[in-house]
Amino acid sequence: MVAFPKPENALKRAEELINVGQKQDALQALHDIITSRRSRSWQKTLEKIMFKYVELCVELRSGRFAKDGLIQYRIACQQVNVTSLEEVIKHFMHLSTEKAEQARSQAQALEEALDIDDLEADKRPEDLMLSYVSGEKGKDRSDRELVTPWFKFLWETYRTVLEILRNNSKLEALYAMTAHRAFQFCKQYKRSTEFRRLCEIIRNHLANLNKYRDQRDRPDLSAPESLQLYLETRFEQLKIATELELWQEAFRSAEDIHGLMCMVKKTPKPSLMVVYYAKLTEIFQISASHLYHAYAWFKLFTLQKSFNKNLSQKDLQLIASSVVLASLSVLPYDHKHGASHLELQNEKDRNSRMANLIGFNVDAKLESGEALSRSNLLSELVFKGVLSCAPQEVKDLYHLLEHEFLPLDLASKTQVFLTKISNLGGRLSSAPSLPEVQLSKYIPALEKLATLRLLQQVSQVYQTLKIESLSKMIPFFEFPAVEKICVDAVKYNFISMKVDHMKGVVLFGNLGLGSEGFQDHLTVLAESLNKARAKIHPLVKKASKLGEMFPGLADLVDKEHKRLLARKSIIEKRKEQQELLLLEMERNVEVQRKKQQQIAEEEEKRRLAAEMEKRKNKTILDEIRDKETEETKALQEDVGKRHKKMVGKSVLDNLRERQEGERKLQKLVKTMDYLERAKREEAAYLIEAAFQQRLVEEKVLHEREQQLEVELSRQRHDGDLREKNRLTQMLDNKIIFQERVMRFRREEYDRRRAERDLQIQQMLQARRQEREALRKKIFYVQNEEEKQRKMHEVEEARKLEEAERQRKIDEERRAKLDEIAEKQRQREQELEEKERQRREALLRGSTNGHSGPSEPAVGSSPLEPVAAAPVAATATAPAATTTGGKYVPKFRRERAEGSGQAPPSEPRSMGW
Repeated sequence: MVAFPKPENALKRAEELINVGQKQDALQALHDIITSRRSRSWQKTLEKIMFKYVELCVELRSGRFAKDGLIQYRIACQQVNVTSLEEVIKHFMHLSTEKAEQARSQAQALEEALDIDDLEADKRPEDLMLSYVSGEKGKDRSDRELVTPWFKFLWETYRTVLEILRNNSKLEALYAMTAHRAFQFCKQYKRSTEFRRLCEIIRNHLANLNKYRDQRDRPDLSAPESLQLYLETRFEQLKIATELELWQEAFRSAEDIHGLMCMVKKTPKPSLMVVYYAKLTEIFQISASHLYHAYAWFKLFTLQKSFNKNLSQKDLQLIASSVVLASLSVLPYDHKHGASHLELQNEKDRNSRMANLIGFNVDAKLESGEALSRSNLLSELVFKGVLSCAPQEVKDLYHLLEHEFLPLDLASKTQVFLTKISNLGGRLSSAPSLPEVQLSKYIPALEKLATLRLLQQVSQVYQTLKIESLSKMIPFFEFPAVEKICVDAVKYNFISMKVDHMKGVVLFGNLGLGSEGFQDHLTVLAESLNKARAKIHPLVKKASKLGEMFPGLADLVDKEHKRLLARKSIIEKRKEQQELLLLEMERNVEVQRKKQQQIAEEEEKRRLAAEMEKRKNKTILDEIRDKETEETKALQEDVGKRHKKMVGKSVLDNLRERQEGERKLQKLVKTMDYLERAKREEAAYLIEAAFQQRLVEEKVLHEREQQLEVELSRQRHDGDLREKNRLTQMLDNKIIFQERVMRFRREEYDRRRAERDLQIQQMLQARRQEREALRKKIFYVQNEEEKQRKMHEVEEARKLEEAERQRKIDEERRAKLDEIAEKQRQREQELEEKERQRREALLRGSTNGHSGPSEPAVGSSPLEPVAAAPVAATATAPAATTTGGKYVPKFRRERAEGSGQAPPSEPRSMGW
């Protein structure tokens, strides 16, 4: 880390490094100067450094450095020049956005450049191989390489800026602007995951704002400007969530808006509330919550009629039609029949939560489930005049479905009205903040309602109806669809019917003995018969036989009744005494709390007075010290001026003036010392007086606290005595109860001890059996191992004997072979000897001469002439392998080659 004496030097050094291409080192140099302690105070040069710093961070995509630098810069200019921080952050976001857009433009240009007819002509082989391996297209790869890193950095920029600006009252507008730009980023590029994270970040910021209320520079939500910014941010979040079709996040955003309104106890402007309820209608419609959807439309109608002065009659009719049709789309039965207590409680909590979210004040006397209901909503529509604002087709449809009784023609007449209503709708010209009204979306729910009403009315007229006839009455659905609709209606006790497919009929009414109508049928019949008999033959009052059997029963009952009444009065008195005692205790606690609060307030006043006095004394001392410092500085300046004048004088004059200045300085020191001593002497009396006064005050305070403690101890003692006297009456009962409990526990202990002993005996017996079984198992395993070992030894011995026998057989065979070879060798030697002798005889015959070439040798056959010596000599070479056509062994050839002679060959058969 290089320490720069001035920030300007760091900026120049960074520019030099940038010029030579070392941007990372330049960024590190600027980071060091920003995070150093010398840069804790704001100055104009530091702002220039920050501009260069954020530019380098954007070029290098270094989000961590950017966050560290902005945090340090916020510390430096938070209290001095917060506008500078705002300008730096705006510049930072502008650069990040510009780079991301530039990368996106480059990716689009690259995609257009690659959009050619002949792909193989311009593509390299390695590009083709990469495309085959990766399976990516050119656009995906270019987006990943060019666009994605910059978009990641832009997202990180938004998160960093929001983190730096959170809970800062001076930068609320910039925080809201950043949040809006982040929302637009998520909307433009369809970033649903980042949008959820952004909503969670903003939600956590608001939670921390409420959690740490003593934080400095904390925004005040009660201020109109701050509240407006926070609400606009939440409403923008709600709009983007619905546009991205993130309905769960949109509902959470609506809850955030409602929580913010409850927090500040203020209602936003009607224009914002119109957007709020418009988005709620979309959310509830997607979630198929028809009741809440209708209530949201009802609130929209109320707001538009009350605050929109430019609302046209046509738009008012469309809004009223949406309210009426949405209310009619709610199912005419609830899901309470057959539901468990937990389900009913959950439904109650859900209705209460939705009522608060929609903005309806639920009466405390009514259940929430009853407050938000279809019947209440329809009555509100009539009472508030919503129905009167609707078109005539909607009014006729409402009366037809809710008040008319036409079992045979209800569906056909409803279909006529639905056909007319489906053509109504369009965009509202005088209410642009509302969504486009399309009444055709309510047609399926109204068809289902018409089917249910028809079934309900038919069940009151018919007991049996053919399936074909019922299908003709309902033109909306096929009979399987009608049957599915009937399942829920029967389940939740809206109608009572059965379908008999074998007979092809539908049965209406309470069918079967197990239905609710027959549960008390016999009881009702018996009561009716008893009433009829009593009117025909009145009963004569007779004396009670019970009184004759028990003559003292009436007195006993009277005494028991009186005893119970007396016991009841005693219990009531005890309750009253207990309540009075609790009130007395609460009163005492309140009195004690007030006394302690008063003592604490007095202590706080004394502490504040002491701090004020200390602050005043410190101010006086600081003024004296500043005055002395100024005098010393003036004296030093005077000495400096004189020193400058003495430059042109001689050495003696300089020495004289210096000595004079030192004497004056010593005199001034003595004077200041005297003044300081005098001030301390004067202050000593005041300090002593203050100390004595503090002793008196502390003594009075001690006596008061001691008296209060004595009084409290006396009150506690009296209360303990009363409690003891009250509890003494139950001492006998307590002893009896204690003995009973101890007896019960002793019996329980003995029982459990016996069970434990039995269990221990069983465990010991089981373990003993396990050990016995283990020993048997070990003995069996050892015996088996011994048998296996012996068998293995026998097998090894057998194998050794077999090997020894085989070895002997091999040795005998080898000896026989050696003997045969020896005999063969001897025979060959004999043959060689004979051949040698024959050759010598031939050689001798050739040296002695012979009769002529045509004369055969003695003893030779006439067919085989004797070979001459030269011929024999030239035939020695091929005789090395074969002699006379016979095989010569290798060892003989090697021995013959070593001796330089041809191997002897056996003589041919000469006939002798």
